[in-house]
Amino acid sequence: MAERILVVEDEAKIAGFIRRGLTYEGYEVDVAYDGEEALSKVRENPPEVVVLDVMLPRMDGLEVCRRLRAFSLVPVLMLTARDAVKDRVAGLDSGADDYLVKPFALDELLARIRALLRRQKKPQGEPQIFTFADLTLNPSTRQVWRRKREIQLTAKEYDLLEMFVRHPQQVLTRDQIYERIWGYDFGGESNIIEVYIRYLRAKLEAEGEFRLIQTIRGVGYALREE
Repeated sequence: MAERILVVEDEAKIAGFIRRGLTYEGYEVDVAYDGEEALSKVRENPPEVVVLDVMLPRMDGLEVCRRLRAFSLVPVLMLTARDAVKDRVAGLDSGADDYLVKPFALDELLARIRALLRRQKKPQGEPQIFTFADLTLNPSTRQVWRRKREIQLTAKEYDLLEMFVRHPQQVLTRDQIYERIWGYDFGGESNIIEVYIRYLRAKLEAEGEFRLIQTIRGVGYALREE
C-alpha cells in the first residue's frame, strides 16, 4: 500500500506541483489549504508524513505543528521561504522533524520524505528492549520510559535517543550525529544538535531525574551516568 503524504499549502500552484511530483513517485497524496483543515485530516486519516508550509492563513504552520504534536507524532517536514537559523530553530522548536527552504528542488523534497519514512520503519526481527540506568527503550514500538514514566518523543527525538542507547558510554561526535540522524549538512552555523539535546534533556529530566546525556566539551555527547 502506498504511503500517504498530507501536503499543507495554501498556494494552489505550489500544492499542485508538490502533489503531482509525489503522486508520480507512487505516494498517495492529500492536500489541506489551511491549518484547521490539516489538523482535521490528520485526526481523521493519519498520514505517514506531513509536508507543512509555515506561511498559512489564519493559523501559521508553527502553530499547526504545535497543535499537531498534542495528539500525533507523525513526522513533519516544514517548508518556508525563510533561511535564517532562528527561523529553522523556530520550526524545529514547534515540533517539526525536518526543514526545507523554498524554492526547493523536487528531488530534495523526495529525499527528505524518504528519510523520514525510513526512520518510521520498525526494525524487523529485533525483539530486544534496550536499557541504560533507569531508561528503557523499545525499538519495535518506539516507546521510551524512565522507571515507570512513559516519555512522549517526536520521531527525530526518538531517533537521536536510540542512537545514544545503542552506543552507551561512547562519545558521539557532531559529525556522526549529523550523518546518522539528519543525513545531510544543516550548515556549519546550525545549532540543530544542541536544540534536540535540549529537547531530550527536558523530557528525560522532567520529574527531576538525573542527567543521562552528557556534553563532552569540544567533541560531542555521550550517554553516561554522572
